[in-house]
Amino acid sequence: MNYEFFLAKRIIGSKAYKSSVSAPIIKIGIAAIAIGIVVMMVAIATGIGLQQKIRDKVVAFNGHVTITNYDSNNSQESLVPISKKQDFYPKFKEVEGVKHIQAVASRFGVIRTETDFEAAYLKGVGADYDWDYFKEFLIEGKLPDYTKDRNEDVLISQYLANRLGFKTNDTFQMVFPKDDAEKLPNIITYKIVGIYNSGFQELDAQYLLGDIRHIQRISKWDADQIGNFEVFIDDYDQLPRKGIEIYRATPSTLNTQTITDKYASVFEWISIFDKNIYGIIGIMILVAGINMITALLVLILERTQMIGVLKALGSNNWSIRKLFLYNASYLIILGLFWGNLIGLSLLFAQKYLKLFPLDPGVYYVTEAPVYISFSYIISLNIGTLLLCLLMLLVPSYIITKISPVKAIRFE
Repeated sequence: MNYEFFLAKRIIGSKAYKSSVSAPIIKIGIAAIAIGIVVMMVAIATGIGLQQKIRDKVVAFNGHVTITNYDSNNSQESLVPISKKQDFYPKFKEVEGVKHIQAVASRFGVIRTETDFEAAYLKGVGADYDWDYFKEFLIEGKLPDYTKDRNEDVLISQYLANRLGFKTNDTFQMVFPKDDAEKLPNIITYKIVGIYNSGFQELDAQYLLGDIRHIQRISKWDADQIGNFEVFIDDYDQLPRKGIEIYRATPSTLNTQTITDKYASVFEWISIFDKNIYGIIGIMILVAGINMITALLVLILERTQMIGVLKALGSNNWSIRKLFLYNASYLIILGLFWGNLIGLSLLFAQKYLKLFPLDPGVYYVTEAPVYISFSYIISLNIGTLLLCLLMLLVPSYIITKISPVKAIRFE
């Protein structure tokens, strides 16, 4: 055992150390480290969690990449059909990393009741539709099944259900206007088999999901004609590159668009979270470091006579600096321990108990989501420890300026 570590342990374990003048300042330093790590963990967990939740909600309604016709239609409605007979459908073998591709179509209509009405898009889906995302969103009833004969079952959002007073198993009429305003509209009576709530109110207010064969019938399309394709990939981080590869693998008559381009304002907004996270981490480490610098200076001042004795016995400056850095490391690790304990308790409580709700109209989620990963927790702890120690190297330099003779006589 090196003697610097041995002396540091003796100092930490001594009763005089715990009841000394520096004790309150040391406790403040430990508290600063603990509070800092709690704030940083919460900032990272909620920031990344919110990004992922919002991203997944947008993906659920659109896929990672949409393949459409080239047209001037800026609405969500499918006007010009696409043939399902494509080389990339039903398996997109040309691009590696594509998980699933599905054919969908959207049609604008008006939900009509005896007392009210609401405009919305019927998103037509078929047997190839992946319901994994909506399994999580489902809050009442069941998911519709379009693998057999054409049916009138629909999945409606809780937002629309509340506005129109609907419950599961209720029926309603949806009116689909024709291009020629003089002709009578198409009217279909639907049955609500399930109610979902994605928390993304902007999309919940627009869509209900039904059988794509209704849209094909009222649009007078063939059975192999659809509105657009939705492509899902395995790794979201590869989206820019995969978006280009998918575009190159599709015919020149078709266009592709990634969700980051389609919902640019949403993704630009959530990208700001990264800057906020980095800012909070920087401020917290700076505050914790300043508190530890103060604690270290007080420790050096309190142990001035000991420093003088050690120098008189032949210890060099670096050895004495190491002694105090060992001491400071113990305080930092103690602060990290309590910070992790409190921080993880808060994160798990929010994840399972959902203590802090959010306004879905502003944040697109009903509660603050948390992302818990031991990789960023370990990195955060190691980074905090190293940065604080680096900051302490400068104030520990004051030890080199202490004269042994004056230090021993120091009162």
